[in-house]
Amino acid sequence: MRFIVSLLLASLLVFLFWPYYHLYRLDDALGRPDPAALAPLVDLDAIRANTKERLTWALGMRDAAAPGMEPLRWLQQGLQRAGEAALEDTIDLAWVQTQLRDAVSATTERRPAYLLAAVDFAMFESWNRFLVRLGRLGYGETHVRLQLEGLTWKVTDIVR
Repeated sequence: MRFIVSLLLASLLVFLFWPYYHLYRLDDALGRPDPAALAPLVDLDAIRANTKERLTWALGMRDAAAPGMEPLRWLQQGLQRAGEAALEDTIDLAWVQTQLRDAVSATTERRPAYLLAAVDFAMFESWNRFLVRLGRLGYGETHVRLQLEGLTWKVTDIVR
C-alpha cells in the first residue's frame, strides 16, 4: 500500500512540474535562430483560432445577423474571408518566435533575454491548461496559454 501511495505522489509531482519543463523547452527553442525549432511546441491552428476570436470580438462583429444589421452582413463575410487568409499568412512560426522574443525582451533586463527570466506567474487553469504571464501585471504583460495535447504542452494562445 505504501508503494502505491508513493507512486501516486511521485506521479502527481511529475505532472505538476511537467509544464514547467515544457517552458524550459520553449525557452531553448526561442534561443535558436530557426523558428522551426518551435514547431513541436506550438499549435498554430489554435493560436490562429484564438486570435480570430479576439479580433472578431474587438471589431464588434459578433452578430451581424441581428435585426437591422442585414446590410452589414456582406461586409462581415468579406472581412472574415480576408481576415482568415491574413491570419493564415501572418501567424506562422516566425510570428510566434517574434511575439515571444519581443515579450521576453520587454519584460526582463537580462541579456540575453531568457523566457524563464521573464515569467512572473505560471499556474494551472485546469488539468490540461496552463497559463504563463510574462512581465508584471499591469506593466505591458503578455499571457501565454499552453494546453496539453497528447504528451506535450503546446502554446495555443499569445495575448499581448
